[in-house]
Amino acid sequence: MSEHTFTALHLFCGLGGMALGFQRARGRWRGLIGRFESLLGIDNDPESCADFEALTGVPALCADVAKMQPDQLARATGGVAPDVVFTSPPCKGFSALLPKKAAAQEKYQALNRLVLQGLHLVLTTWATSPPKLIVLENVPRITRRGAGLLVQLRQLLVAHGYRLHESTHDCGELGGLAQHRRRFLFIARHEASLPTFVYQPPTRAVRAIGDVLEALPLPDAAEAGPLHRLPRLQWKTWVRLALIPAGGDWRDLPEGSYVKWTEASGAVTCGGTPSSSGICDGDPRLGHKPRRGAYRIVRWGEPAPTVTGAAGVGRSCAYAVGDPRLSCTPRAGTMGVLPWDGPSGAVTGTADVHSARTAIAAPRIPTDRERPDPPPVIIALDGTWHRPLTTLELAALQGLPTRLPDGSPLRLAGKSDGRWRQRIGNAVPPPAAQAIGEALLASLLPAVEGVGFVFGGTSIWV
Repeated sequence: MSEHTFTALHLFCGLGGMALGFQRARGRWRGLIGRFESLLGIDNDPESCADFEALTGVPALCADVAKMQPDQLARATGGVAPDVVFTSPPCKGFSALLPKKAAAQEKYQALNRLVLQGLHLVLTTWATSPPKLIVLENVPRITRRGAGLLVQLRQLLVAHGYRLHESTHDCGELGGLAQHRRRFLFIARHEASLPTFVYQPPTRAVRAIGDVLEALPLPDAAEAGPLHRLPRLQWKTWVRLALIPAGGDWRDLPEGSYVKWTEASGAVTCGGTPSSSGICDGDPRLGHKPRRGAYRIVRWGEPAPTVTGAAGVGRSCAYAVGDPRLSCTPRAGTMGVLPWDGPSGAVTGTADVHSARTAIAAPRIPTDRERPDPPPVIIALDGTWHRPLTTLELAALQGLPTRLPDGSPLRLAGKSDGRWRQRIGNAVPPPAAQAIGEALLASLLPAVEGVGFVFGGTSIWV
């Protein structure tokens, strides 16, 4: 079998999620194997560029696309016109996470305009040999907050001979991820150079969170690197997480899914010094008996253990109780705990456990020896440890490799955990990117042999 390589350019490349997926993609047509070669990644964030190079092995140019000239872009790719251009411009101004008033500010409007500016630069640079395929990915709300820009983009692409398709998709269903991640996708096919249709990728089952996290060591394992450090929460946050049922959030507490008024919990023992907040989960990996080092909460309506002179909730083996007398009104969308056997919501760049249902009930409880810097371990009523997700676990849920090509634990540029999470949350999940890449290859390969039409096994994309 012979091999044909197609070239790809990645605008606003981030840490390289799309490039990783394209590199994994393979297509076959009548004895011809197709693959992608990434020419270059371009981003204005130096840490993203460093991550891109480390993960993909491909050069990344740190530059402002809005200020680039066509001759600069042509030189950056070594004069090679890309077959495919993938672009995922900044989505902050389009995102529902940003209030409408703030989104109207000029700094966000300038980011929004990069949607049009980036592709205008590409089409000007390669006016005589335009890319066969252009793929734009963003948040679904771009169709509302960026409606005017999309009108201009359609006009630009149609004027250059492209057929267009716009839709939203679930990256979890495209890539078989353990999360639901709804995104907007815009595909443009240059009719003159690529007559064959692009067909949709097949839909895959969305996996459970535990299927992914089970393969990782417990948080704080030294061999997993700094990204697998468990966030240190405030003590009250640990307690709140333990009271939230797996699969629920604060809205479930008034209905009695927290520790009930008429029940009691066991003794709380051992402890640590929690500090910063983060994303949490309920870890069901138990396989243990209650012991020193694992917290339990006394049920409200049952007797407490023997009262001793201990006053703390740490190693001195004092007590904690689930008090239902809340002083706040539970709010929708805040501090939720995901079940181990279900998918997560979309992985975003937020690092605050209070901002979304991004905690999990985990079944694996660490022993004292596995916790050199022990966090509080409160065993919830469902028998799991409701704990924060580590940054490495978020990367795994996003489909990123947990180890670098040299076999060492995944590392990202810089020292800020918040920025690591932001770049992970902004990344295109590589498994979803691979599915998109293989759908593109199924269209590109027949055209190499001059075939103008092929039947597909799924619906037409474009």
